[in-house]
Amino acid sequence: MAKVKTAYICAECGYESAKWMGKCPSCNSWNSLNEEIVGGNNLKSSPKLGNKITPVSLASISEQKFDRIDTKDAELNRVLGGGVVPASVVLIGGEPGIGKSTLMLQLSLLISQKALYVSGEESLDQLKLRATRLGLENKETLFLAHNIVGDIIKACKESSPGVVIIDSIQTLHSYDIDSPAGTVSQIKQCTAELIHYAKKNRVPIFIVGHITKEGSIAGPKTLEHMVDTVLQFEGDRHLTYRIVRTIKNRFGSTSELGIYEMTGKGLREVSNPSEILLSQRDDAATGISIGAMMEGNRPLMIEVQALVSSAIYGNPQRSSTGYDAKRMNMLLAVLEKRCGMRFGDQDVFLNIAGGIKVDDPALDLAVAVALVSSLEEIPISEKIGFCAEVGLAGELRSVNKLDQRIAEAEKLGFEQIIVSKYGLKGIDVHKYGVKIVALGKIKEAISFMFA
Repeated sequence: MAKVKTAYICAECGYESAKWMGKCPSCNSWNSLNEEIVGGNNLKSSPKLGNKITPVSLASISEQKFDRIDTKDAELNRVLGGGVVPASVVLIGGEPGIGKSTLMLQLSLLISQKALYVSGEESLDQLKLRATRLGLENKETLFLAHNIVGDIIKACKESSPGVVIIDSIQTLHSYDIDSPAGTVSQIKQCTAELIHYAKKNRVPIFIVGHITKEGSIAGPKTLEHMVDTVLQFEGDRHLTYRIVRTIKNRFGSTSELGIYEMTGKGLREVSNPSEILLSQRDDAATGISIGAMMEGNRPLMIEVQALVSSAIYGNPQRSSTGYDAKRMNMLLAVLEKRCGMRFGDQDVFLNIAGGIKVDDPALDLAVAVALVSSLEEIPISEKIGFCAEVGLAGELRSVNKLDQRIAEAEKLGFEQIIVSKYGLKGIDVHKYGVKIVALGKIKEAISFMFA
């Protein structure tokens, strides 16, 4: 009889150790190493060698044209690259209560293909209640409340669905692995079996995954390498807006963004997010500016809020929400060095409206102007937009896709937009209805706004 081989595997990151440790040396998680069976050492149990495997040339492979499957959801189509690719496996992760199951249930009831929704967390009665609340019905959609992956694949072969949805991968169990559901080995084995079915039968599969307290998808990191597409569902569950980001996509761009609004009847697509990201103010307020950013191929006008106040508790505080704190500190240093602004004894708080996390350097100028506006107590007109990167020398640097950003500002009724003069090459400034102010230094922008 083969000797059973066990190892201690971290449930957070998949690190494998021969002995138990209280702290994982890879991800620094405490009490996360669990003993699991990883295989035997009986060489007789290995498959026989000698099977003939013939490599083929690229020219001999027939090119198969495929049409993406329309999900009937414009935002989900966008982040997937134009629709679902046949035989692809999509992993979607997010915090509990963020709306993953709601999004997948809507997908199963709206998509034109015959869908099979498999839930390992809810009963069929609970699924019926949620579908009724959404106000959707599709007689072609099938539901299954089960968590044995072998039985699920057998049901898929018998019903021949066009799309399969698994909610969630942490609840599935395979008889081939002698460990409880949710462990690293179970997640890897169940995912591998689902991927094999998807590739062999050219059926796309959506897999819902839980996330850890650090925000990464629970289970081994290899899980993300195994699938074709990884989507991250973000947002504050206490607020109404949700964001779907593409983390990995073998069939499209990885910088796309989808925005939804959570309502009493499920998730509603937000086709023009710029309008919801700009607050409607009755009077002018200091420390608020509007910047033009890009998320993938989508231009957004987003509100930047800054609050600068005297530090009365000793060391000045620096806090940033939705914006890189190190980049904010760099802009504060540039404003002090190049423009003579004094932030050393001031508390500085920065917030990106709408709960969105941004990393586009084109927002630098909007952030800098908002900081100065709050410091000097001078409001900024809500009809002026900003779009430029700020360098350490105080120069305004050009950004990509400037024409799309300007067109978005024009569409939303902005009267002026301040950009870098080095980025106007090849752009006809006269064709836009918004006035384009081209400057070269951050000091010039501050003087233009607050002189």
